[in-house]
Amino acid sequence: MKKSIAVICFFAVNTLITSACKDSNSEMTPNDGSSNTNTASSTTNTASANATTSLELFKKIYGATEVYIEGNYAVIKTNGLPDHKTPYYKDTQWANTMYEGYNGTNTKFNLNPNRITSQSLVFKIPINPTKANKSSATPLGPIGVSLNGVPFFNQYAAMNAPLTNEINSFDQYNGHPQQQGQYHYHVEPTYLTTKKGKDALLGFLLDGFPVYGPLEKGKTVSNSDLDGYHGHTHATTEYPNGIYHYHITDADPYINGNGFYGTAGTVSK
Repeated sequence: MKKSIAVICFFAVNTLITSACKDSNSEMTPNDGSSNTNTASSTTNTASANATTSLELFKKIYGATEVYIEGNYAVIKTNGLPDHKTPYYKDTQWANTMYEGYNGTNTKFNLNPNRITSQSLVFKIPINPTKANKSSATPLGPIGVSLNGVPFFNQYAAMNAPLTNEINSFDQYNGHPQQQGQYHYHVEPTYLTTKKGKDALLGFLLDGFPVYGPLEKGKTVSNSDLDGYHGHTHATTEYPNGIYHYHITDADPYINGNGFYGTAGTVSK
């Protein structure tokens, strides 16, 4: 695994339990999506928290096989295959060009038994995201989509366990496949932050609000800078008039907190 702040955080845990990632029906979610346990205040300027996302912005998801607008939703289709090499391409049809042995820094890396398979994921994401009257918990499996078409998963492993139970199966780019071969990121996708920048737009969650990297205006974002949903509101490069947005950080919950800030769309396969 590439040396990252996420790994530093994980190694602070005294006991690491190696386990393979379970299938998407085993990826657990928060018990109460509407609760807010973070003491940081939320920047909630309703006038700027919501903004329409253009088709061109959704087309930044370069890993999508198809992107178009349908009513109030952007439809994003993806096969979920990472465009970077990984040990999880071993023994697959892409092995000749995409397999790469683990070359990260985690001395406890343990290849899980799953291998990457092509998916047929269809994300329907609101183009006019708005704050939900009542937050819903993140679903099992994909909670959003990253720029290379790989799904984001939430901060839980099987049985609502912390990710320390499976950190050792994350490859050098912080991803791994579950039992059906669906490759995904629970934490910072270091391939993307290396390629696009740690302050870059990295994708969207199902509620339509964008996800940015762990750096903002030259400063590393910490959980204390964000609200209980793991985001805040202000202008960004893509949204100069301001929008609520999530940030990836090096500590739990990593991508998203106590459920979706907005009303979630759907994902199917």
